[in-house]
Amino acid sequence: MKRQHTITVLAAGLALSALNFTVAAPTPATDDINPENFTTIINNPFLPLEPGNTFIYKGSKEGSKQRDVFAVTDRTIVIDGVTCRVVHDRVFMQGVLQEDTFDYFAQDRDGNVWYFGEDTKELDRHGTVVSTAGTWRAGVDGARPGVIMEAHPKVNDHYFQEVAAPIAQDEAIVLNLHEIVAVPFGKFTNCLQTKEFTQLEPGNVEHKFYARGVGCILGVVVKGGKERLALVNIVREP
Repeated sequence: MKRQHTITVLAAGLALSALNFTVAAPTPATDDINPENFTTIINNPFLPLEPGNTFIYKGSKEGSKQRDVFAVTDRTIVIDGVTCRVVHDRVFMQGVLQEDTFDYFAQDRDGNVWYFGEDTKELDRHGTVVSTAGTWRAGVDGARPGVIMEAHPKVNDHYFQEVAAPIAQDEAIVLNLHEIVAVPFGKFTNCLQTKEFTQLEPGNVEHKFYARGVGCILGVVVKGGKERLALVNIVREP
């Protein structure tokens, strides 16, 4: 399985789309995915997902306090033949649980981290589920896994993170590999900066910053809203 070739194909297709929006969306070269080439041991330097680690983020969204609890569990699930690591992600607004999501990741032999889908619930202030609209899984209704983090990111790399239109179609572009970022958890150098967006909501753009050996440390919406989430702590189970 040639993962770097896969990403190159994606980048080429996206470049064509940028020049001519009438070009059909690029088709990721994931038909050759072999479950034996994946592992639930996710140790990519920019997105290590070790079971028992819980990442705590705090910030604000449209002026309201926001907290995100991103817990890497010891659970696994098989999606489209691939065994994936289960991550439990919960978003609280003003202290009230608003989103409750299970995300599914696996890492290939080259070190790329793939995203195989999510089961998500949106809740009202009473805890009642009001929507599951963001739910998708690779292999269902034409959805395919996307690359959430490259093994060897380079500036201007452009790839799909989610391939499940019309539900989810996130893309990312690598902007910088040497950012200096300070968050409550610490100050980091040589951070990876990405621009993340979706053609499903063309007015929204977020910049994310990843520290080597830690993972995502900061997300800032720079277009289409006011949102900022920064890493404040990592709770490690004994």
